Amino acid sequence: MVTFLFALAELIEAYSLDRARNAIRNLMEMTPESASVKQPDGSWRTMAVGDVPMEAVVRVKPGERIPLDGKIISGQSTVNQAPITGESMPVEKKPGDAVFAGTINERGAFEFTVTANKGDTTLARIIRSVQAAQGERAPTQRFVDQFARYYTPAVVVLAVLIAAVPPLAFGAKFMPWLYKALVTLVIACPCALVISTPVTVVSGLAAAARRGILIKGGVYLEEGRKLKALALDKTGTLTHGKPEVTDIQELNHLVPEQALEIAASLNAHSEHPIAHAIVTKAGLKKPLTVSEFESITGRGVKGVIGGTLYYLGNHRLMEELKVCGELVESVLLPLEKQGKTAVVLTTESQALCVFAVADTIRDSSVQAVKEMQAQGVHCILLTGDNQNTANAIAAEVGITDVHGDMLPEDKLKAIEELRQRYGVVGMVGDGINDAPALVKSSIGFAMGAAGTDTALETADVALMEDDLRRLPLFIALSRKTSAVLKQNITLSIGIKAVFLALNFAGLATLWMAVFTDMGASLIVMFNGLRLLRFKA
Repeated sequence: MVTFLFALAELIEAYSLDRARNAIRNLMEMTPESASVKQPDGSWRTMAVGDVPMEAVVRVKPGERIPLDGKIISGQSTVNQAPITGESMPVEKKPGDAVFAGTINERGAFEFTVTANKGDTTLARIIRSVQAAQGERAPTQRFVDQFARYYTPAVVVLAVLIAAVPPLAFGAKFMPWLYKALVTLVIACPCALVISTPVTVVSGLAAAARRGILIKGGVYLEEGRKLKALALDKTGTLTHGKPEVTDIQELNHLVPEQALEIAASLNAHSEHPIAHAIVTKAGLKKPLTVSEFESITGRGVKGVIGGTLYYLGNHRLMEELKVCGELVESVLLPLEKQGKTAVVLTTESQALCVFAVADTIRDSSVQAVKEMQAQGVHCILLTGDNQNTANAIAAEVGITDVHGDMLPEDKLKAIEELRQRYGVVGMVGDGINDAPALVKSSIGFAMGAAGTDTALETADVALMEDDLRRLPLFIALSRKTSAVLKQNITLSIGIKAVFLALNFAGLATLWMAVFTDMGASLIVMFNGLRLLRFKA
């Protein structure tokens, strides 16, 4: 019966670990086995996902799962990306947008070109990363393994002494003391202690993956609770990374819509981010005809529209054209102090309109910074932008520690100084430009890593969606995981200590020992599995 109960306990342990790992294994089942692929003659053929070549055109109907990563070429729909990014709301998709294998097409039908084979999709990389992370032992797990290495032989020696010393040294009866030795061995079995950490860590990794947070190992899951400071890049992290027109101010009675049409026509063929922002804002179906167009390096552009020569350029160009009077200065200076880039539309004789362009802040950034500060994490802004722009962005999101004009090596040096001051320091960036600082930090976070090989490979933690609110969620999960680990270790050792005391008092039996060992294992396993239902 003792052997049967031990075997039952081991089966339950295996089931519990499988249940935790199934949260990851279920990801593998999200990708369909087949895809509808367009043939050279225009017909459609159902093919196994593994046989679909790169650049193939695949059709997805409403309600179907997307079989491979790709880029939409026709049609539009809303897609549930929760399995990849953790986003709670479906995302609108149109031609040019990326789609990911395993996500769910909700409304319309669309066609896309394949950008990754079956084994290289974002979902496949997530699965590989989480499986690799399961092999990374957390500090607590290493401690428990070391403890068990010395604890187990010590208990065996203790049991031998209990069985041998009283009969040999004091003439006591052999069988009662042999029975006590057996009870000691069973009670002291470190099963609960050893099983408590892997179940808890795997459950924590799975809970994070379900919410679009990919953690590269238990060590980072545990280290998250110790974060004292977090350095954030600006572009693409706090902001969208895409400049937008934020202000249009007329100067000489030119209707803003007309000024925007002229400015967009001058910029129609430019690839500059500011030009692109103005063209996007105008939304012209057909730009005005521009003749004698010329790009003025470092200053702007000029061209003739409707017989009038127009210039569109920066503050410096306006001064060179001698149209930068008091009125223009009174508009430009406040915008520049706000960290915005201002460009002016002017003729040869007078300025007509001022456009302000800025990289806008993500809606989630303000809330995320506020939540992290409430968790006791000091936030620092590190950016290559000028100090005025850095100060303006930081003020909007609530960060007071601001460093502008920083090159990659400056960010690296800043992280080194922060580690000396705070100890455990995180760095949030795009995984490419900020790579040196990400590597140097205690925990490197990559923003919006869905579909990005470099971000998945270089960061310790990858946020699959462009949402900083995943950071306070990660910290909360790390703290919860640490609390559960401590609970499990305390329960494992505490229950053993109580029953060992009962054994030496002559009140414990072998049956009690078996149920104690099995019961302690079950308690710590189910306690660890609670993390799968984690809610911040």
